[in-house]
Amino acid sequence: MLRSPVLPLLKKRRRPQEPNLHVQHEVKFREVTVYLVERKMGSSRRAFLTNLARAKGFRVQQDLSNEITHVVAEHNPAQELWAWLRGCGLRDLHTKQILNITWFTESMGAGRPVAVETRHRIQECSQEKEERPEPSSPRRVSQYACQRRTTITNHNKIFTDAFEVLVEQAEFNENEGRCLAFMRATSVLKSLSGAVRCLGDLEGLPCLGDQTKAVMEDILECGKSSKVQEILSDEKYRALKLFTSVFGVGRKTAEKWYRKGHRTFDEVHADDTIGLNRMQKAGFLYYSDILKGLSRAEADALGRIVENTVRKIVPDAIVALTGGFRRGKECGHDVDFIITTPALGEHEGLLGRVVNKFQYQGILLYHEHQESTFDLTKLPSRRFEAMDHYEKCFLVLKLKRGLVEMDSQMDDAAQRQWRAVRVDLVVPPITHFAFALLGWTGSRQFERDLRRFAQHERKMLLDNHALYDKTKKVFLSAKTEEEIFAQLGLEYIPPWERNA
Repeated sequence: MLRSPVLPLLKKRRRPQEPNLHVQHEVKFREVTVYLVERKMGSSRRAFLTNLARAKGFRVQQDLSNEITHVVAEHNPAQELWAWLRGCGLRDLHTKQILNITWFTESMGAGRPVAVETRHRIQECSQEKEERPEPSSPRRVSQYACQRRTTITNHNKIFTDAFEVLVEQAEFNENEGRCLAFMRATSVLKSLSGAVRCLGDLEGLPCLGDQTKAVMEDILECGKSSKVQEILSDEKYRALKLFTSVFGVGRKTAEKWYRKGHRTFDEVHADDTIGLNRMQKAGFLYYSDILKGLSRAEADALGRIVENTVRKIVPDAIVALTGGFRRGKECGHDVDFIITTPALGEHEGLLGRVVNKFQYQGILLYHEHQESTFDLTKLPSRRFEAMDHYEKCFLVLKLKRGLVEMDSQMDDAAQRQWRAVRVDLVVPPITHFAFALLGWTGSRQFERDLRRFAQHERKMLLDNHALYDKTKKVFLSAKTEEEIFAQLGLEYIPPWERNA
């Protein structure tokens, strides 16, 4: 009888599930380290959620430390939570994700960390905002992308994704001014070292006008832009986006099909008045493969194929990967290579021989060869986005399974044991190799601003072929990208920091 009052106490002591917290689980998502705030949540619920997250491959720490990337709280007032966090002495608190329980529950449901959206964040109160460092100092942000370092890490994807829809719609409508406004705003936001959490963070930043700020304000308040949602549901936008996703179909062709009343591929194919050119036929034939895009491993495999083929013809030829993969991206819609030879003139006719080799190897599915129209007397171009005049070839090649691990779930490719991939080859003379390499590396906005900077700040003309000093009326030679930057009086920016 004396022991009966003790029984409830023994049961209470068994409530905490701390021993289970030390069960070893495989960590699948190493880029994310979660801390669950016990205050308001309670120790029992916290222990349950910790076990759940660890079982799904998340790393969850019991103690708050500088390693934490995601702080998750439940029912905590924002002001109280932020005051407590600042008192913990964490480094770079403003770079950590301070989130409500919604992000955690959605991640558990998805079995992976979901993208952080504005609705997930617990915003810092306005009076506290002044104590948090700005994501990037406005005084150090240039209006030119060529003076900003932009890696592939984008802290403001929620805004730039919206802007890219607006850019695309402006291009479809041939509204150049609106297109450039959102392109420049996107470029600036991508260069910032931290996330924009309120419009006050934009003070002093270049290229962010009223229309871009209005979209951002909408996203900050509602989690999405009503203007962007309207575009995404617009019939014309959706039809033009679908049609231009086909290799060989540009904006004008897509517009023409739309005006004929077509909204789907089936309707285009059923129209006997539409005559597809060779490129468009290849685009439809290999649509699923090309739309899937390419991984970094596939780009590297293609690089080996191109390099080995070229060097069988010219052993000391130079083959350089360009485009997004050179900038450090892990995926892309095609792979671009620049080919040249150390001996001037030896590059002539090389591209045709390379294409013949591909055909002999049985990997050539389609090609369009464009002869060189290079004429130094007509260069450089005053148009920022003019196509260059080098000899080039747009190809669709077979990438065979076994050369690289491919997605086994691809419908046709799984049976064929190969997939169709897009490859572009450009052949400049060695004397202009550096200019071609710089121009084809991108990004689009980086190149545009580089040429704009040359013209407006240095009184020079730059394109994929040459650099011309208008004051001295001479062409300036360069053997490397570094020399081009030096001629322009710019600090050299490596490819992986040109993701503007």
